[in-house]
Amino acid sequence: MAYTKIHAIKATVDKAIDYICNPEKTDEKIFISSYACSPETAAIDFKYTLDHCRENSPNKAYHLIQAFAPGEVSFEEAHRIGQELADQLLQGKYSYIVTTHIDKGHVHNHIIFCAADNINHDKYHDCKQSYYRIRHLSDELCKEHNLSVIIPGEKRGKKYNEWNADKNGTAWKPQLRKDINSCIKSASTYEEFLLLLRAKGYEIKGEEFGENAPKYISFRPLGKERFIRGSVKSLGKEYTKERIRERIELKRERKATIPKRDYASRRLVDTSDEKFQTSPGLKRWATIENLKIAAQSYAEAESITKLEHEIAVKTEAGKSAKQSVVELEHRIKDLAEIIKYAEQYRANRSYHINYKKAKNPDAYFRRYESQIILYGGARRMLEQAGINLKSLNIDKLKSEYQELTRQKDELTSTYKSYEKEVHELSRKLDNLNQYLGRDTTSALSSEQQDKSKNHIL
Repeated sequence: MAYTKIHAIKATVDKAIDYICNPEKTDEKIFISSYACSPETAAIDFKYTLDHCRENSPNKAYHLIQAFAPGEVSFEEAHRIGQELADQLLQGKYSYIVTTHIDKGHVHNHIIFCAADNINHDKYHDCKQSYYRIRHLSDELCKEHNLSVIIPGEKRGKKYNEWNADKNGTAWKPQLRKDINSCIKSASTYEEFLLLLRAKGYEIKGEEFGENAPKYISFRPLGKERFIRGSVKSLGKEYTKERIRERIELKRERKATIPKRDYASRRLVDTSDEKFQTSPGLKRWATIENLKIAAQSYAEAESITKLEHEIAVKTEAGKSAKQSVVELEHRIKDLAEIIKYAEQYRANRSYHINYKKAKNPDAYFRRYESQIILYGGARRMLEQAGINLKSLNIDKLKSEYQELTRQKDELTSTYKSYEKEVHELSRKLDNLNQYLGRDTTSALSSEQQDKSKNHIL
């Protein structure tokens, strides 16, 4: 598992970079990587981008720390995860440096990235949502690398209001309301409603009407000691026995046709649980539900063979679309870096020319050191990328970047659509395999679907 935290750097970017690049902490700079900048001149690179930023935010860079549990990950793997986190978070827009510190009892990554992006020079906005995204990306990478993940709320004691809610039964109220609503939708009469709710495992008392009948209906969830009263104060005005009966009667009086329940999208009820063995009513309800699920799944599939074929075709199509997205992401990232260096080259070329013509080159260099260094670095990177400097056209490069981004967004939508379809079809197949007792080794099971999903993702 990995803990993450992030904070803004408002002043000393160079000192922060020097700290994370310390040779003693990075195994003599072995575990240092960068994108769209050089560790030696990153502060200058960042300043150039920030100078073109229209926002007045004081943040110059962000410092992200990703710390792993002791002994869980090697230095090399930790560094790879840090690079992957930076790439997924920043999407090739921001210059960054990733270093892995190995001098402590726990391995941890430092990521410092420019507060402004290289394409539009917009500022990165740090907020709760962006932090949760960082944490989510880090957790997903840990899963991919077979590392443990922090479970939200793990090892946290109950607060008083949580304890009191459980004690008084209020923690069960949302589920009870949900179950009551579900039974009302399925029932044609008040008596049928009571039967369906009891089939779900609830004990009911006070459901009668009449002069001597109890004022309130009460429900006790399976395995709980206390009853929950169907009153305005306890559950709300829609859950008194009078109102429940009225809702069922009004439902019958509606002229509009009630849409058919989508059973095929649901999973079979697992009747192996002890509660089904001790409650005949609950088991009967589950048997009927499973029959409906299996019947609708088969009706929509037409045949199991056709269903398996459709899953295979859509899985392959999703994998192909995802592969195209990955390839586009690499091209977009490379192009963003080229655009950044192209702008630096163009902006600072005059300083290089004047430096060559200066009567006192040393004095000129001291005065315009940053600009000359940026020019030299940008030219070297563009030449390595195979860019013809004589025919350099930044507007054309930016147009290509926008087009590639558009293609990536379209393909992303495509593979996510395939992913959803495969998930739904696989659920139907799993339902049929389970209901019919088929050998799932010859069919695409949930486990196989998970693998297919990972390929798509």
